[in-house]
Amino acid sequence: MAYAIAIESPGSAEKFRRIEIDLPTPGAGEILIRHTAIGLNFIDVYFRTGSYPWPVERDLVTGAEAAGVIEAVGAGVDLAPGQRVGYVMPNGAYASHRVINASQAVVIPDNVSDEIAAASMLKGLTAHYLLNHSCPVTRGETVLFHAAAGGVGLIAGQWLNALGVRAIGTAGGPEKCALALSHGYDAVIDYRSEDFVAKVMDLTGGAGVSAVYDSVGADTVMKSLDVLQRFGSLVCFGQSSGPESDFKIGDLARGSLRLTRPTLFHHTAVPGWLQTASADLFTMIGSGEISIEIGQTYDLGDVARAHEALEARTTTGSTVLIP
Repeated sequence: MAYAIAIESPGSAEKFRRIEIDLPTPGAGEILIRHTAIGLNFIDVYFRTGSYPWPVERDLVTGAEAAGVIEAVGAGVDLAPGQRVGYVMPNGAYASHRVINASQAVVIPDNVSDEIAAASMLKGLTAHYLLNHSCPVTRGETVLFHAAAGGVGLIAGQWLNALGVRAIGTAGGPEKCALALSHGYDAVIDYRSEDFVAKVMDLTGGAGVSAVYDSVGADTVMKSLDVLQRFGSLVCFGQSSGPESDFKIGDLARGSLRLTRPTLFHHTAVPGWLQTASADLFTMIGSGEISIEIGQTYDLGDVARAHEALEARTTTGSTVLIP
């Protein structure tokens, strides 16, 4: 029986419940996927809690990335049953089966497992647009990346290292700092015991960094401005600690600073971007330049517990849900 994990209205993770669904049938241009692995991301929390606009009247199925096997195809689809595919799109992934438009699916290479694909599609493509579009980096630069031991952070550290960029990270606790250090970072600051502003300035000889990539939000944004060089860029792509409420445009005047707030789904909407960026990501994974760290795995039925761990910042790397 096909099923989904839904939440009736915005609220705590305890409100998740299993609902039975009819096995969907793909229409023209669509495919039916049987999910084998589903990625967990903070965007799922934002939708669940109502931090992002609630997109349905009731029974929202969250989840933004997954991998699985095609079970049926609609008319005009070049893909075939039995092929393994992954995708990233807002909401709908917390289910055993799903129909999506074939144009939103990416074929998973033979040397990448379903679990790795589900753990890396959203996070890896996020790292891709951050480092190649939001604030392109060049060899020899020094940047700061918050939440370095998270799913995006671990991928970004390795990607920055491959590009010849010196990456300084922040993480909470010795174990997370050690994990980030083993994934490409030149130095990792324990924000629980150290002032990251003072430490960054010390590590850079007072020069600061050319860019800060910040998915933390309220706890870090204003201090992130303090470590930027003149003409530096602050890239805010999340708010795991809540939105920053004190920021003013005039705060950028201290160094003619730049600020951007990108989202992945604006990038995936650009024709051709998804296929090109996914090919880049899978090439990096297949070559071994990027290793995907799956820190924890949960049964899809235990998604509430997975959300609670993510919000408590007790997870490392990527979290995968198994239907």
